[in-house]
Amino acid sequence: GFPRTLGQAKALDRICELDLVISLNIPFETLKDRLSARWVHPASGRVYNMDFNPPHVRGVEPMVHREDDKPEAVAARLRKYKDAAKPVIELYKSRGILHSFSGTETNKIWPYVYTLLSSKIPPVLSDEEN
Repeated sequence: GFPRTLGQAKALDRICELDLVISLNIPFETLKDRLSARWVHPASGRVYNMDFNPPHVRGVEPMVHREDDKPEAVAARLRKYKDAAKPVIELYKSRGILHSFSGTETNKIWPYVYTLLSSKIPPVLSDEEN
């Protein structure tokens, strides 16, 4: 997500005024497991997740497990992110624009996020609907 640090949040304030911020609260272990399951096909740059978005045929394309996607590195990145993001979360919470959603599955969180966004953003109509 963005902004990730208070410095980024302040820079963003200089160019626009936010009226809605979404925070997704996902358990540490879930994030670690998902990020650790990422593999990349270097020739195309395609990113796969071996748990829920594997390549159609495994073993055909050479895959790389990036160093920063290994479990120990992911855990360190998540701890660092949590520390850096805490003041950002507090900033938006104090402004009354933070909306938090918790869960482990996109298809269970998304309907709530969609409902919030739908209440804030008018629908885009196709040319036929206008």
